[in-house]
Amino acid sequence: MRQVGVTSLTIGDVLGKTIFASSGRVLLGKGVKLNLSYIARLRDMGISIVYIEDDRFDDVVVEDVISEEDRHEAMAVLERGTRTVRLGKSLDAFELKRTINKIVEEILFKKDILVNMMDMRSLDNQMFAHSVNVCVLATVLGKAMSLDREKLETLAIGAILHDIGKVKLDPKLLNRADNITPEERELLKTHTTLGFEDLRKRKDLSLVIAHIAFQHHEHMNGTGYPRRLKEGEIHPLAQIVAIADLYDKFTSDYSDVERMMPHEACEILMGLAGTLYPLEMVRLFLKNIAAYPTGVSVRLNTHEIGVVVDQNLGMPARPVVRVFDESDAGSYVVKEYDMVQKRTIFIQEVLS
Repeated sequence: MRQVGVTSLTIGDVLGKTIFASSGRVLLGKGVKLNLSYIARLRDMGISIVYIEDDRFDDVVVEDVISEEDRHEAMAVLERGTRTVRLGKSLDAFELKRTINKIVEEILFKKDILVNMMDMRSLDNQMFAHSVNVCVLATVLGKAMSLDREKLETLAIGAILHDIGKVKLDPKLLNRADNITPEERELLKTHTTLGFEDLRKRKDLSLVIAHIAFQHHEHMNGTGYPRRLKEGEIHPLAQIVAIADLYDKFTSDYSDVERMMPHEACEILMGLAGTLYPLEMVRLFLKNIAAYPTGVSVRLNTHEIGVVVDQNLGMPARPVVRVFDESDAGSYVVKEYDMVQKRTIFIQEVLS
């Protein structure tokens, strides 16, 4: 299996991973042979990357941090909760906590975690996919920081609800990532206050969860919003969610920045460490992120083109790359470079 940009798909490619709607409904199933109609449908849905089958990489497994079932259950629960809040009612905290409990349990159970899968997001589910991914990323960082189970669950709930205030805003405004006026941008910023005001009234949720929604856009140097809080004034769980939120926005579509590859997002985050976000938090976060996800195609400094087929825990910027050289006779010569062992070889470019 390998990752391919939708613009690079060809007729006959076989889908390697199922694509779901936010409700859990299958949009296109694993094993589907793509034709012009399917490829056009993927583009219309706003999906930018997919995973396809490739005989040369049959042994390559692209693993998510949590199970497909738990991820899509969380998205469905969030979608139902969002509809409820839009109607002026309260979301089902019991159902949400049960789902969060599964996610936290799954992450705690895993001995070693390296986030190396990129989301196949569509326009219809991007808001829910973002919130669930921020929840997963924040929980991974919380685990790396040795937070206890109770704090991890509070963090995870706060992360999945960090943007709940956006439910109170006009959906048309939320879907316009660019070309918004300064007035509209200020209106968008009110989602932190709207979320706080809604969540702080909940007796069945910790007040810390409301503060996570309130503070996840605050910066250590006082340049954030809504209150321009500084280093010691920002709740540590809100800082964790802020890092996860920014990373996911960098590496996905439909945000106000152009989508970038994980290695680029990691570089920017490292540059912001100590200024906007706590240095040690960022360091721990990046230790759990694969700079070059499994399945992505790359060009090496040797001018060879290959696919990342494995990761090195503890050195996420030095993966294992498999290269195929075609001989004059039409056969393939397979080479694998473990970049921890081959120190002079490095990735020069990620190919779409």
